[in-house]
Amino acid sequence: MQLEWSPADLAFRADVQAFLDAELTPELRRAAAAMTSVYAPPDVALAWQKKLHARGWVAPSWPQEWGGCDWGVAQRYIFARACAEAGAPPLSPMGLGMCGPVLLHYGTDAQKQRYLPPMLAGDEFWCQGYSEPNSGSDLASLQMKAERDGDDFICTGAKIWTTHAHYADWIFCLVRTSRLEKPQLGITFLLIDMRSPGVTVRPIVSLSGEHVQNEVRFDAVRVPVANVVGRIDDGWTVAKYLMEFERGGHAYAPGLMQRLGALKSHLAASGQSPGMNGRVASIAAEIAALDAVELQFNASLSGGSAPGPMASAMKVLGTELSQRLTELELEAAGPHAAAFQPHLALAGGPVPGFTPPADGAGVGGHYEAKAALKYFNDRAGSIYAGTNEIQRGILWQWLGRRNG
Repeated sequence: MQLEWSPADLAFRADVQAFLDAELTPELRRAAAAMTSVYAPPDVALAWQKKLHARGWVAPSWPQEWGGCDWGVAQRYIFARACAEAGAPPLSPMGLGMCGPVLLHYGTDAQKQRYLPPMLAGDEFWCQGYSEPNSGSDLASLQMKAERDGDDFICTGAKIWTTHAHYADWIFCLVRTSRLEKPQLGITFLLIDMRSPGVTVRPIVSLSGEHVQNEVRFDAVRVPVANVVGRIDDGWTVAKYLMEFERGGHAYAPGLMQRLGALKSHLAASGQSPGMNGRVASIAAEIAALDAVELQFNASLSGGSAPGPMASAMKVLGTELSQRLTELELEAAGPHAAAFQPHLALAGGPVPGFTPPADGAGVGGHYEAKAALKYFNDRAGSIYAGTNEIQRGILWQWLGRRNG
């Protein structure tokens, strides 16, 4: 297994760093540092996406034929790490990182030509329609109906916890088109225009006060059959392919290291270091271990291996380390973190009912204001993209098959 960077990799890293130095503005860096959600507000994410698109670097894993970089695993990792270390805001993953790869793998040429260019340019914003109000963690129990009517489906039902649906132009959904012997059968992957008559978006305000999530209701929404990706009734196959990108499609460690550095700087400036040194050192060691595992994982992918169950392992480790880091960040922020001050941070969406003071003042500083908001927002980390309990079940089954 090759773990050393080649001269070409080092030259690429220098090129990426030069680009970041030139194009990552102080405003974008400040916005990323102040984020309370794992999702940047769309205006921030799209501003950075436009810069990346102009450079041709907005879709590292996409083929060049469709406007991507066609980078290898090593280049993608180097790029992701450099962006995290530089403090770049994240792009919305729903289109570029989830639906885009699905279209590239399962989409028709007509679908690729219609959806990929505006997705790449940031001209159309996407959201994901998987979870439902009564489905819990059992995605295969979904009930949203899509009944055939000539060249259309008539869609009725609801999706929930839909990130940034109130901004989205399109939603990719799993819908039930048949009732067969197994719940995983009879599901279809369908693209729905959010401006269609019968689509209603209802806000869900999180513990952190942000409106990032939504419930989306579909009341007899007419959708062309041409919007099916893959085969009708075989959407579970498409969904499993997408979830490998959602769970293990990025590296967690670089972002965690960046946050850890900010925590250490805050502790040093506030004089709190002695009381927390042991716990900070402990989580630093675990993040370093995760970084090493991710490097090995990426080396394996470079050799042609599929993500497989390692995607689940990365999701569990990354999200749970992030949650533990928020606990240290909250403690380091001290009593000032008890004040609700979203105007001193950057929420992932609107904060309903909050009116900031006219002078923009607050108690403490930006670090303290962000700490509690980030803590509450990150409680969802072990739930989204498939609960960590589900991921552990996947790993247990894999180990059972491997060990006979």
